[in-house]
Amino acid sequence: MTASKKKDARLIARLSANDFKTKFAGSYLGIVWAFIQPVITILVYWFVFEKGFKPAAIHNAAGDQVPYVLWLIAGMVPWFFFSEALSGGTRALLDYSYLVKKVVFKIDILPVVKVVSAVYVHLFFLAFAVLLYTLYGYYPDLYMLQIFYYSFCLLILVTGITYLTSAVVVFFRDLNQVINIVLQVGVWVTPIMWDMDTMDINAVFKNLLKLNPLYYVVQGYRDALIGKTAFWERPGHLLYFWIFTVLCFGLGAYVFKKLRMHFADVL
Repeated sequence: MTASKKKDARLIARLSANDFKTKFAGSYLGIVWAFIQPVITILVYWFVFEKGFKPAAIHNAAGDQVPYVLWLIAGMVPWFFFSEALSGGTRALLDYSYLVKKVVFKIDILPVVKVVSAVYVHLFFLAFAVLLYTLYGYYPDLYMLQIFYYSFCLLILVTGITYLTSAVVVFFRDLNQVINIVLQVGVWVTPIMWDMDTMDINAVFKNLLKLNPLYYVVQGYRDALIGKTAFWERPGHLLYFWIFTVLCFGLGAYVFKKLRMHFADVL
């Protein structure tokens, strides 16, 4: 790693830690709020779906029934990270407009700062998920290590998307509201609260839903924590996800580079 890249890495680490802390500056509980809201959300969804709607029983590869809360949290943990990183990353240039206007500042690290800021809560919930699974008798093994691979997949995907959205939102502020609507719909379109395999839906529609790149990640978390399936055992999904992600990252980087010369003028 060159000296310049090391300097950028240190700057990203410092800015992301500061960004995480300042979100809750002035509140009595401080950063504790970053963990309280997702936990309450999980509890609400668990109560409504398991106790209210009583979903069909979910089984692992061995045919054993899986507690719904375990199946749910395997989908919620990556979703929380994605939604927080996308929302924050989209606003990166707006939130740091004073840095964008500095000629000498390397503004292409700002979307990354927001994404890394979301990683702190994500790491907490990964630990929380592993602890919960352990309490239910799903002890850590080599398959569980795959959650770090799928977290990396999610990190690259959302970084590429935020390069695109953070650049466009400077000129089209309504994109913030569009992103919020997309996230509201996305949490239901992605099979997080419901099991795609047990739903009575058209096969064509089911295949279309699987084109959602988050399906690969969410299914990967469940494979790692419940299904005990290695990521290379789904080569078709793996290939599709990385082709989509690389193209998305390339498009995001290209648009960001093309528009960056106009950011300071608009902001």
